[in-house]
Amino acid sequence: MRTLDQLEANGKSVLVRVDYNVPIKDGVVGDDTRVRASLPTIRELLEKGAKVVLMSHLGRPKGVDPAFSLLPVAEVLADLLEMPVKFVTGLPSSEEAFSDVKSAKPGEVLLLENVRFEPGEKKNDPELAKKYARLGDAFVLDAFGSAHREHASVVGVARILPSYAGRLMEREVKALGKLLHDPQKPYWVVLGGAKVSDKIGIIKSLLPKVEGMLIGGAMAFTFIKAIGGQVGGSLVEDDKLELAAGLLEEARSLGKQLLLPSDVVAAEQICSEAETKIFPAFGIPEGWLGLDIGPESRKIFAEALAPAHTVFWNGPMGVFETPPFDAGTLAVAEAIAGLDAYTVVGGGDSVSAVKRLGYADKFSHVSTGGGASLEFLEKGTLPGIEVLGGLSPEEV
Repeated sequence: MRTLDQLEANGKSVLVRVDYNVPIKDGVVGDDTRVRASLPTIRELLEKGAKVVLMSHLGRPKGVDPAFSLLPVAEVLADLLEMPVKFVTGLPSSEEAFSDVKSAKPGEVLLLENVRFEPGEKKNDPELAKKYARLGDAFVLDAFGSAHREHASVVGVARILPSYAGRLMEREVKALGKLLHDPQKPYWVVLGGAKVSDKIGIIKSLLPKVEGMLIGGAMAFTFIKAIGGQVGGSLVEDDKLELAAGLLEEARSLGKQLLLPSDVVAAEQICSEAETKIFPAFGIPEGWLGLDIGPESRKIFAEALAPAHTVFWNGPMGVFETPPFDAGTLAVAEAIAGLDAYTVVGGGDSVSAVKRLGYADKFSHVSTGGGASLEFLEKGTLPGIEVLGGLSPEEV
C-alpha cells in the first residue's frame, strides 16, 4: 500500500477517512479508543503542514438523525489534540461543507458530519464520491474497521484522489499479515460469538494453517447439535447444522483439532440475577440456555493454548455483556495474555474483555476491526487495501 511516507502533505487539504464509530449515550462518548487510534496520523499530517479534514460514519442511521451526530466526537478529539477542531454541521456533500473546508487553513482540523447521513454512502454512489473528493487534494484511509466496505467514503473517493494508508491502517495490515504469511507454530485460533454463519469463511480459510481451533459462544451449540448433542433452549442456527457437521469432518480429515466446550454455564433466562447451573455441553435440559463456557471448558481451553506460539482470537465465549456470563470470556483473555506468543485479538467484546482486565498491553496487537479482521484473514485483502495499491486476492 501507499503510505504517508509517500505523501507530500505541506500546504495540502488532506481528506482522512477515520473510524469514529464509537459508543455515545446522552451526547457523551463512552469509549474514545478509536479516536485515540487516529491521533498518530492526524498529528503527522499536521506536522507536515496539512489541513486535515476528517470523515467517519457512526452507527446505522436511517437518514439524518441528531442522535447519530459526530459533534460529541469533535469535542473529545479537540481535548485529545489540545487544539480546536471545527465541526462541519452540513452534510459532507453540501456546499456548506465545501465552503468551510476551503476557508480553513493548513494546520487546522475539521470533522465532517456522519457520512451515513448521505443516502449514496453505502451504495458507493460515484457522484457522492466526487463531492467528497472536492474537499481534499489527497485522501488517507485510516479506518481499518471500515476497509472491508465498498462505500463512497472508503473506496469511492480513493479512486478519484491520490490515496494513501494512514498509520493505523498500515499497522493493522502488518500485524494481521503476520497471521497469514508468517505464523510461528503451533498456531491456534479462538472463535466465539453467536453465529457460525459469521465465521464460516475464517474457519475454512485458516483451518489448514493452524494446529487447532477453540469454539465458544452460542455458535458452539450449532456444532454440538449437529453431532447429536442436546442443547436445550440454547441459540442454534438450524439451517447451518449440515455445514457445521461438514466443518467438523473437514477438521478431522486435515488432522486438526476443533475443540468444543465440554461444559456450560446455563440459566433459564439471560439475566444477572437468574439461577445458574453447570451442565455438560452435550446434555443441556429443555428450558435451559447455555450462556457461557463452563469451568472445565475454561481449563481445557487454557491447556490447549499453553504451547501456542501464535494465537488469533475473535468473539466472546458467552453473553459477555451480562455477568456472570462473562467469566468464560475473561478466562480466555487471561489465558492468552499470559502466553509467550504472538497474540492478536480482533473485534468488539473480545477487545472489551482484554481492556476490562487491563491486558491490552499484554497482547501483541489489539485490532480495531472485527469484521474487517475476519475478512482480511479469510481473503488476504480488503477493498480498502486494493484501492490503495495493495494486492488483489489472486496475488496474495
